[in-house]
Amino acid sequence: MKFLDLVKVYIRSGSGGAGSVSFRREKNIEYGGPDGGNGGHGGSVWVEAVEGLNTLIDFRYQQHFFADNGKSGMGKQRSGPHGVDKVLKVPVGTEILDEDQETLLADLTKVGNRALLAQGGNGGFGNLHFKSSTNQAPRKANPGQEGVERTIWLRLKLIADVGLLGMPNAGKSTFLSATSNARPKIADYPFTTLYPNLGVVGIDSSEFVVADIPGLIEGAHLGHGLGDLFLGHVERCSVLVHVIDITHDNFLNNFNIIIEEVNKYGNALSDKPRITVLNKIDAFSVDEREFYKEQLKEIIDDPIFMISAVSGEGIEKLLREIRIEVDKGKTPNVEEEQGSLEWHP
Repeated sequence: MKFLDLVKVYIRSGSGGAGSVSFRREKNIEYGGPDGGNGGHGGSVWVEAVEGLNTLIDFRYQQHFFADNGKSGMGKQRSGPHGVDKVLKVPVGTEILDEDQETLLADLTKVGNRALLAQGGNGGFGNLHFKSSTNQAPRKANPGQEGVERTIWLRLKLIADVGLLGMPNAGKSTFLSATSNARPKIADYPFTTLYPNLGVVGIDSSEFVVADIPGLIEGAHLGHGLGDLFLGHVERCSVLVHVIDITHDNFLNNFNIIIEEVNKYGNALSDKPRITVLNKIDAFSVDEREFYKEQLKEIIDDPIFMISAVSGEGIEKLLREIRIEVDKGKTPNVEEEQGSLEWHP
């Protein structure tokens, strides 16, 4: 199944049914009077986050969604049936944007979240509604209200606990495949990963979700390469893991490029907790590893982990550190919660 995270759809709510003009005519009833019913309401268009979906590929083959119109009212005070609502089922983490792709209409971050996109039109009143002491035989009825037609964008941002960052061929996909049941494509050429991959990693009887996005290159925040298309998927992550290929001739420059791209992308991505990882240490001796690690320590003060995604060396220690950071992100701020419960007149 192909990954798709941005689609344009066209929606229209149903129009309301027209009211009825009718009079009661029965044998032996001299004064029947008006008995026209109201029209039914048009169906509305909703969007709902459901389980079991992780892409918007279904909307590639169907972009138009129309709710049913309400039916017209009838005689004998019968109202018309309401139109059936149309519900768009999307993955958890989907954002609903207006046609300008900037105005956020809804953000569905939990299973069962729903949002109204287009309200159905009201049904028209029948002539029974207009009956009064001064107008006992009205011969007018209202038409139904027109439905709403609009164009919207659906943008998926995967919900994961950990996001993997790094240059192409840094070993992110290998790390994901070695620590989870995910099987991303792995090869020795740049941009092997074309679409984000999710994997569930287990350590010490706890689990967290890891998102592997395509590698970044210099200028990614301007749209260069593939990373700019998928950086949004790590916006929701609580921890960022920066994977560096230690075998690269200028791995320090690669480190600086990724940090600069993250800072320029914005959206508070640079404020997230970050874990730095030197990968492919199996290619060097212990002394060489420490030499490269000391070079990186001169740039950053954060802890540096050394692993080999192929041999598994150092992975368990790294996973425990990631789990600790993920748990920190999930722990609620007690002071803020207590402050929110304070009573104010």
